[in-house]
Amino acid sequence: MHTHTIRHLHYCQGEYRTLLFLDGYRITDFRSPVPDTVPSGFTVTTQQVQKLLQGDDVILIDVLPAPIKPKDRPSGLLWLPPARHNIPGSVWLPNVGYGALSDELEAYFKLNLAKYSAGDKSRKIIIYCQADCWMSWNAAKRAATCFGYTQIYWYPDGTTGREAAGLSQEKSMPVPMDVQ
Repeated sequence: MHTHTIRHLHYCQGEYRTLLFLDGYRITDFRSPVPDTVPSGFTVTTQQVQKLLQGDDVILIDVLPAPIKPKDRPSGLLWLPPARHNIPGSVWLPNVGYGALSDELEAYFKLNLAKYSAGDKSRKIIIYCQADCWMSWNAAKRAATCFGYTQIYWYPDGTTGREAAGLSQEKSMPVPMDVQ
């Protein structure tokens, strides 16, 4: 397990500045331009994802964070989180793309990677979110470099790219967090 002290601000040249990275993971401003590649993984386009999906042995993992009820919403008002539509056949593991994971969230990610890959770390796994979202980059990097998965495909355009290509999506529900 990773233990971190996270400071969102650091002192530099007489002023406090936001810390964007910790241990090589993006920890703030997740919806911003991403790099072209991910360490120890393969970057894929929408067309390449479609080709990979023609095989039988591909796992799709959506890492978009789960919506959180607004803090300022009055307690008496009903709140329904917005629906998530993702690539058909995907497993939605929300929040595993944060830069620093709690022990519980890290265990949830590891457990579900092992479950859906049947323990085979050489299975092809496509990890995505939305375009310009560091969540998928963080999750892909963690799966490849920390957890030892050797066939991690990072799809940086995610559902945004799929929608732009006119490809189908389906309503999804997150995998429950029942880590023991």
